[in-house]
Parts: sequence; C-alpha cells; structure tokens
Amino acid sequence: MQLVFATNNLNKLKEVQALIPKHIELLSLRDIGCFEDVPETQTTIEGNAKQKAEYIKTHYDYDCFADDTGLEVTALNGEPGVYSARYAGKQRDADDNMNKLLENLKDETDRSAQFKTVIAIHLNGELKIFTGICKGEITHEKQGEKGFGYDPIFKAKGYTKTFAEISLDEKNTIGHRGKAVKLLVNYLSNIISNTHYK
Repeated sequence: MQLVFATNNLNKLKEVQALIPKHIELLSLRDIGCFEDVPETQTTIEGNAKQKAEYIKTHYDYDCFADDTGLEVTALNGEPGVYSARYAGKQRDADDNMNKLLENLKDETDRSAQFKTVIAIHLNGELKIFTGICKGEITHEKQGEKGFGYDPIFKAKGYTKTFAEISLDEKNTIGHRGKAVKLLVNYLSNIISNTHYK
C-alpha cells in the first residue's frame, strides 16, 4: 500500500514514519511532485486536516492522509489552537511563537493545556477522521533541545520533563500525534487484513 502524508514538515514525517508499519510505503509531498503550498484556510484543526487530504486527492489522485495539530491553552480560551504554527506571525518561527505564548501567560496561575492532533485520511473514496489528545501544562521557560514547535514549553500530565527533553519513542507513546497515528494504523491494518487492497 502506498499512502501520501500531506506535509512538508520533515519533523512530523520522521515521527509518523516511526509509527507506520513497514508494509505501508509512506510518500511525502515532494515524492509526488507537490511543491505548492497546500491550503490550510479553515477555522478548525479538523477542517484543516480535511482540506489538506481532499486537496491532494483532488489534484494528485493519491490516497492520502493529512494532519493538523494545535496547542490549546485553557487560560487563553484555547489559543493558539488552529493558529499554533503562525501564532506570532506569518514567519512561523517556533521561538517567536513560544515567546509570545509565555508572555501571554506570565500573569496566569492556570498553566493547563493540551496538544490536539487530527488526522484525515482519504482512502477508497472515503474520508475518515482520527483524533489524538495529550493533556499537560505550559512551563515557565523553555527546557530541552529535542522535538520541535512548542515541545520545549510543554510537559505532559504526570511528567517532569518537557517534550523537548524526552526521546522520540517516548513522545510517540504518550503524545497527541502518536495517539492519532495509532488509530490510523489500526484502521489501515483492518483494511489490509479484510481486503486485497494493493
């Protein structure tokens, strides 16, 4: 089975490749010759995931899945949410985004937050949605050199280290994207075992 993962984010690709079974060949947007910006103009995380998957299916005719992820902070009424990647501006700079978030939380005692990943897959003419959530809190300063995005300021519930301080394997076990991908893998495994899909 060949599947396109509709992302240009090499960090995301690396995380997902570690979870996908070897008998599923994962293709990137570069692999299928897609170099344009895939639209992400919806107002929800679910909407963006669907939009990206549908765009690749419509324009390139590949079975495809796409994800969208947001960090939802309780004290900020769910911000940055769907705008997580460009929270501090169109430059999509992780440090700028973290600095803005820490500044906005400086007078808040409630640091609770959650990462949410939604995966939309277009396969055999059907669109399915899978959601993974990891609850935790925002630290007061950046900690760790691993990971990407907001990882240096997010600690999962029950953990003393940020996502940027733990291994990729550990992050995939407890993290939002790992949870969503596992639901996706279970779905794909059922299809492969119940059909002669090639």
